[in-house]
Amino acid sequence: MSNVVKIKKKNDLGMRAKENVYQAILWVFLLAIAASMILPFVYVVVLSFTDSSVYVAGEFTLWPKKWSMAAYKLIVTGTGFLNSLKSTLIITAVGTPLSVFLNAGVAYMLSKPIPGKKFINTYVMFTMLFAAGMVPNFMNMKSLHLIDSYWACILPAACGAWSIMVMRSFFQSLPIELEEAAKIDGCGQLRIFGTIVIPLSKPMLATMTLFAFVGYWNTYFNSIMYITSTAKSSLQVYVQKVVLSSNISDVIDVQSSVANAVPQEVMRMAAVVVVVLPVLVIYPFLQKYFQSGMMVGAVKG
Repeated sequence: MSNVVKIKKKNDLGMRAKENVYQAILWVFLLAIAASMILPFVYVVVLSFTDSSVYVAGEFTLWPKKWSMAAYKLIVTGTGFLNSLKSTLIITAVGTPLSVFLNAGVAYMLSKPIPGKKFINTYVMFTMLFAAGMVPNFMNMKSLHLIDSYWACILPAACGAWSIMVMRSFFQSLPIELEEAAKIDGCGQLRIFGTIVIPLSKPMLATMTLFAFVGYWNTYFNSIMYITSTAKSSLQVYVQKVVLSSNISDVIDVQSSVANAVPQEVMRMAAVVVVVLPVLVIYPFLQKYFQSGMMVGAVKG
């Protein structure tokens, strides 16, 4: 009997050792992935704060020898940045609530037994698999006389099949008894949607708001396609010009003598940080809603 116990203990120790080795390998693998994702961004942030007196081209560092805000001062005071920031703020401020409202309205309608529901669902799924393409979208914007207007950057992305399908699944997961009780009390469908469905949908609406905000804030392709004047270009187009330009002073619209005081690579990194920062600031406040909204929205297909 004692031999059996010893063998069992030996086997348990062997299993624990194997599990510990597996856990160690897993942690090393996960840390390597995390480092590969975090270190480049840390490098960008650190380089953007590096003083020109200690900057060495091509040197990899995770802590500057001397800190400086000179690059940020040049970026945020330049006319080019201010115009692009204004354009992106308008596109995001108008597009985000419009997108959430349209997607939620269509999704709620498709979650109910309406005439032609099957056809509309099929059409929405078709648009997810086969997009209209650049040329038809451009022709639509041109026929509506929206070229070189902010609406050309807003409307093409205002309603998306994926968002509609996810929100429809969420609305279908809500207890039907609540709506039936409201109907008995004399509430109409619109009032039910505003007073019952919307308050219960905060996690999903927060999730879709975050997606819409990030999408509009990162407007790049539509800005290139439809915006012809430099003053209306989005921040992403501005950053692309800053990163690729050989003479950044022309892009940020400041005097060459002032811009040359700061290394161009440092200004490029500062421009990237300025554009990414709002998303990083907003996400922590919506994180809990984002996680719960995605989990509940995936309950039903």
